[in-house]
Amino acid sequence: MLERLHAMLRKEFRQLRRDRWLLLRLVLPMVIQLFVFGYAASFTVHDVATAVLDLDHSAASRDLVSRFVASGRFRLVDAPADDAALKHDVEDGTAVVGVVVNAGFQRALQGSGAAPLQVVVDGTNSNTALIAAGYVGQIVTAFAADAAAAWPALHASAGSATSSIELVARPWFNPGMVDSWFFIPGVIGSLALMQVVSLTAFAIVREREVGTLEQIMVSPITPLEFILGKTVPAFVVGAASISLVTILGALWFGIPFVGSLPVMATGATLFLLATIALGLLLSTFSRTQQQAFALNFFFVNPFFILSGFAFPIAAMPRLLQAFTLINPLRYFLVVIRAVFLKGVGFGVLWPQLLALAALAAVMLLASVLRFRASLAA
Repeated sequence: MLERLHAMLRKEFRQLRRDRWLLLRLVLPMVIQLFVFGYAASFTVHDVATAVLDLDHSAASRDLVSRFVASGRFRLVDAPADDAALKHDVEDGTAVVGVVVNAGFQRALQGSGAAPLQVVVDGTNSNTALIAAGYVGQIVTAFAADAAAAWPALHASAGSATSSIELVARPWFNPGMVDSWFFIPGVIGSLALMQVVSLTAFAIVREREVGTLEQIMVSPITPLEFILGKTVPAFVVGAASISLVTILGALWFGIPFVGSLPVMATGATLFLLATIALGLLLSTFSRTQQQAFALNFFFVNPFFILSGFAFPIAAMPRLLQAFTLINPLRYFLVVIRAVFLKGVGFGVLWPQLLALAALAAVMLLASVLRFRASLAA
């Protein structure tokens, strides 16, 4: 068995070595996507186009407006004269955020301490709208705190004491809230999924398409040896890709790696086995490379979206949450982010590792059985 398997592996690695463009196509897209996600993918919004309608023209209103500009999150693009002009700015896309400071803003602030502020946000891009609204809340909260310190009589009646509660946020594991620390560990798993599934599925379908699959099957090689010969090179390529992207993420983008290499290696191994099994399973349903490409697109893209890479699984409908249970990327993202940023070990991550092992075993068994059935057909 070992001699036949060795011959099969030697054939596959020779084929990979001869196809130099294949190696370039495997490595270059991963590196490009790593830098695209590292620099372009971000939940931070800068220079949001903002129009301010200041009907008060007081020191307090000017102070508030200056805070918007000084934050770096907002860019003042217009100072409309009335509500109609502000509405027009938002409707035609000149401004994403409109701020209305009503007349008597400072007088109300100094009197009762309650000064309403109207903020209009263009919700066409809901993500930008929510983030911008959050920035507005932070700025207004800081302004209100400074106003309370400047006019303490606002919050204390004669002869009564003032009491307040201050909320201080302290993010753990990512104190600077750097978006790349969240995205790049996720990119490692996502790119490995797309690469390994495609490589495995196309490798077998290509043998079937050129007519060499039947020749191999009439040789002494068993279906299990054939599958091992096809999957081991894909595993090696996937492991090398994960290592490359992990090193680039740590060295170039400064993502801290505070966890354990054995935990990382175990999670990556189980994940690669699960993705290889998925690729094998897809290949058994394909007769041509075009069919393999269509199936790959049909499964890999939903797996990417439903993995928790960018969208929280808890916010998805219950039916889709149930579907994510068969998604190996879901579990590997938990493992890799926890290893990178939290430094946790097997005692915490064993449920994810066990799920990956179960998925790999079930899909490998299904792919072997399905492959045998497809040969008989």
